[in-house]
Amino acid sequence: MIEQLHRLEETALDELEGLSSMEALEGWRVAYLGRKGALTDILRSVGQLPAEQRPAVGQEANRVKLALEQAYDEKAEALKREEMLRQLVEEQIDVTLPGRPIKPGYLHVSTQTLREVYAIFAEMGFQVLETPEVETDINNFQLLNIPPYHPARDMWSTFHTTREGILLRTHTSPGQIRAMRLYCPEPIRVILPGKCYRYEQVTARHESIFYQVEGLAIGRHVTMGDLKGVLTHFARQMFGADRRVRFRCSYFPFTEPSAEMDMDCIICGGKGCRVCQYTGWVEILGSGMVHPQVLRNGGYDPSVYTGFAFGMGPERIAMLKYRIDHIRYFYANDLRFLQQFA
Repeated sequence: MIEQLHRLEETALDELEGLSSMEALEGWRVAYLGRKGALTDILRSVGQLPAEQRPAVGQEANRVKLALEQAYDEKAEALKREEMLRQLVEEQIDVTLPGRPIKPGYLHVSTQTLREVYAIFAEMGFQVLETPEVETDINNFQLLNIPPYHPARDMWSTFHTTREGILLRTHTSPGQIRAMRLYCPEPIRVILPGKCYRYEQVTARHESIFYQVEGLAIGRHVTMGDLKGVLTHFARQMFGADRRVRFRCSYFPFTEPSAEMDMDCIICGGKGCRVCQYTGWVEILGSGMVHPQVLRNGGYDPSVYTGFAFGMGPERIAMLKYRIDHIRYFYANDLRFLQQFA
């Protein structure tokens, strides 16, 4: 059996010398050192030998096994070095080639729309004021006439944080309180843009993360007619002078009276599509006269001052302006969509 081991070692080493790939090396290992390999078969048969022969055969078998394993490791290292050298030669980088040109960046369609909104309202004397996205329950709800027990809280599916009383704002309306307390008792004309967060189902017009632009105007003689004039002018500046708008009665706890403004659907021309829910009209914003209690909470005397507020979604405006039929495109990071607005 010792002679058999010697022949096995010689044959295995000769085969190993001629291998030129890792796949062939793995096949060699399985054939000689694997669980069903030739050397393993010999080791299993040692127990069948006479007792006086077992020590010598077992010792020789272990020597052959160690020799083959060492030869295998050395061959594997050699093949890895050869592969690395081959890659260095074949895949080397030609540093003399000119680099790839870097394309200039461009604004996201939501940002472009926001800037158009800013420009239109700037012409009417509104300034931009940014407010926090993480808000207190007091600012987001309670100071806007939505106490903890109020059923209107169901209108805003809220993301709460682990800290009690702190949440991700569900609308930009808490910015009204911050703006009033910042400027009181001076008259105000501001827009309050930013992201909002709501835990709700995604549809063609709704997302859980979206932009809003809040507007607020407070003075001594601000009327509902002023509100309608400002918003009608905005719609026709943004979408064209021939656009039709309509105001519908609505309800918001922080305005009284409240109204929603619709515009004829540009996408379908009023015939009906999934964006306008087949009505021919699309709601583009909510609005109303600031509730007297909200004015008090902001520091203004409602017997002296009045004001109006409105809130709109820039994505929905962009959907109408560019005939985009699903809001999910804005956040999918698909360059085929985004590059259309470069």
